[in-house]
Amino acid sequence: MTVLDTRALNRATLARQLLLARSDVPARDAVAHLCGLQAQEPQEPFAGLWSRLRHFKSADLDELLTGRQVVRTHLMRRTVHLVTAEDVLAWRARHDAMLRQRVLTTYRRELAGIDPEEVAAAGRAVMADGRPRSMAELVQALADRWPAPPRRVLGELLVAALIPMAQLPPRGLWRTTAGVRNVPLSLWLGREIAPPATADSDPTGQALVRRYLAAYGPAATADLRAWCGLTGLPAAVKALREDLITFRDERGRELLDLPDAPRPDPDTPAPVRFLPAFDNAILGYHDRSRIIDDAHRGLSVAGERVVLVDGRVSATWTVRDNLLVISPLRAFSAADRSAVTEEGQALAMFLTDGDNDRVRINPVADPTQ
Repeated sequence: MTVLDTRALNRATLARQLLLARSDVPARDAVAHLCGLQAQEPQEPFAGLWSRLRHFKSADLDELLTGRQVVRTHLMRRTVHLVTAEDVLAWRARHDAMLRQRVLTTYRRELAGIDPEEVAAAGRAVMADGRPRSMAELVQALADRWPAPPRRVLGELLVAALIPMAQLPPRGLWRTTAGVRNVPLSLWLGREIAPPATADSDPTGQALVRRYLAAYGPAATADLRAWCGLTGLPAAVKALREDLITFRDERGRELLDLPDAPRPDPDTPAPVRFLPAFDNAILGYHDRSRIIDDAHRGLSVAGERVVLVDGRVSATWTVRDNLLVISPLRAFSAADRSAVTEEGQALAMFLTDGDNDRVRINPVADPTQ
């Protein structure tokens, strides 16, 4: 079986994630291709799409949100994702059990004795009028019936697990600060969520596997589980095996992939890219060594924005007082420094709507790292 080294996997990931070369596809198509973007930090998807699309404008995503073509909702791993309307309607039922289990397990003690079905029915009855509500407002309407659980816990059970919700604009719009107000997905989108499939071959799971590999492959089944949070995909993988090809990585893991998916030459040059917090390209794997060193793995779960140099996480970035500040994790060559500065200036212009291109690169804290 062919072994793909870390650099080969890196270039495949960059190509699938639209990071090896910016794409000309519309923003909606990019969101669909990426199987959604993690979006608990509302402004981060803008930088993620800017780094991937040649002609992306902030208004493009605003229009998709207000036009109900993409929605913010709890989905993969019980985190807020930005996904297309079609995908959330097709995938939500497949995620229901995982979402419920994660909340009930996290708050086992606080929710002891609670019947989730009763809570769900009561919550749906409150939300049936279509009026947007914050989590606190929904819980307030039910507090008399379930006074024991902490309100935050009862709210998470309702909003993140039991009732499929859309987080409405202006939450998530460009340079807008707004609280979360929820409406049931089916009401917001005017269409019902697809019911759970009954076939043993798990057709919805098969679609998820194919879509994941198209955007993240080659990948192991452990990577697939880490991305979506679902454990019940063996039937889907089994049903697809004859349609997939396999490799191994340097650690000996079996990797699955679509036969015709891009796997660029490992020597393909990789441009500098600025990634937002919790970006798919890093969090979409259990083994993230293809893109980030183990020593820096904690950055990916701490919400640090990162800079890819030669395809690997090599710096963090943030914005302070309209200044884009880059903190290298290793020493840059002169060419690297120039490329990082140039891309950083372009990002600064995007983030400030063209007001300035101010960039500062900090010294490396430890040049030996």
